[in-house]
Amino acid sequence: MASELADDARELRQKVREAYAGAAQVPAGKHPFPVGRAFAESLGYPAATLDRMPPGAVDSFAGVSNIAISAKLKRGARVLDLGCGAGLDSLIAAERVGARGIVLGIDFGAEMLAQARAAARAAGASNVIFCQADAERLPLRSESIDAALVNGIFNLNPAREAIFSELARVMKPGGELWAAELIVREPLPAEELASAANWFA
Repeated sequence: MASELADDARELRQKVREAYAGAAQVPAGKHPFPVGRAFAESLGYPAATLDRMPPGAVDSFAGVSNIAISAKLKRGARVLDLGCGAGLDSLIAAERVGARGIVLGIDFGAEMLAQARAAARAAGASNVIFCQADAERLPLRSESIDAALVNGIFNLNPAREAIFSELARVMKPGGELWAAELIVREPLPAEELASAANWFA
């Protein structure tokens, strides 16, 4: 049973990796989730803010909320953007915390991180660092983060207890976590639960 669960987790991780790689490389293509500027605007990202951002970060956006807009981020804060994707939330947060602050964007997908790094260069954002790592094994010191943004990764990774444990470890005392996630309001049909295309955990 344990080996079956491990196999399922590996399969889920691979499907998620492939899906988000596709969104990064061909944003205008067909994806199993919404992607891009129109979707970001539908979630409440102001058009003026998106206009300031490099197109790569906007076109490959695939979050679930406008968390970088709604979070209460302080000037000079050290911010973690966990599951940063193409970097839209990281770049918005970098503007908000100012030159004395820093944003650490972490994602497990190389393709999304390539988009994020290119977007940061295009924006001239010197207070953003992007790093490839797993959410359940963060390469950060304990009590080093003032605020964390998590825009829709919990449905994509079954290691949720480990992720929450890592978030608790890296947050400073009194630090704030801003998270958003999709919620299923009623049971899914059996055929969807059995489908390999339904890679949400």
